[in-house]
Amino acid sequence: MTFIELKGVTLDLPIYDVQGRSLKKKVMRMGRRNAIAEGSDGVIVVRALDNVDVRFESGDRIGLIGHNGAGKSTLLRMMAGIYAPTYGTVERDGKIVPLLDIGLGMDENSTGMQNIRLRGLLLGMSDAEIRAKQDSIAEFCELGDYLDLPMRTYSSGMRVRLAFAVSTAVDAEILLLDEVMGVGDASFMHKAEGRLADLHSRAEIVVLAMHANNEIRKVCNKALWMERGRVRAFGPMEEVVAAYEAQV
Repeated sequence: MTFIELKGVTLDLPIYDVQGRSLKKKVMRMGRRNAIAEGSDGVIVVRALDNVDVRFESGDRIGLIGHNGAGKSTLLRMMAGIYAPTYGTVERDGKIVPLLDIGLGMDENSTGMQNIRLRGLLLGMSDAEIRAKQDSIAEFCELGDYLDLPMRTYSSGMRVRLAFAVSTAVDAEILLLDEVMGVGDASFMHKAEGRLADLHSRAEIVVLAMHANNEIRKVCNKALWMERGRVRAFGPMEEVVAAYEAQV
């Protein structure tokens, strides 16, 4: 059965470039609000996640909520395997596709078609899978002949369209999303929303972080409220979101 489980997960991130007494003191004062400390070797350490215990199973649509800096994006990166826990364990069963930086792996000097392959490979797609989906990706992004030109000739909107089209062509059992991406004009945004909905429906588990609680209400059945790297509440979506809204 597809699942992802974190047991006692804690993540300490060292900050090696904090130098000078005044800057160190300023950072340490922030510890009154955040988990910041100085290690035995003098390196400033930020506790990004603190003793997180959660389990997600097939059918779960999880909305991560909380203020900026609460640990939502860090939690997604932990589940994706980008970070290894300082303490605790992360267990997974199922193909994970993290859509955390949709432009990652794309090359300025390569053509749009070449970047479809580059990004696809980075997302774990096989050559055969990329070839099978290449035409539909090209059609969806609506870039036409520009796909034969280097990406450095693209506008910012064209780059995002291409990255979005490739990233949402994947087949994932566990889908991790960090905010819904803005992809251009209203007509294309409508297409993008439909594509995201289809992507959600094909995944067994979806975990997404966003600030729009109304969107979480639309697509999620559970919510996880993060606060200062800790789990404040986890359970039925409306119950957790309502409790969060009552506090802000």
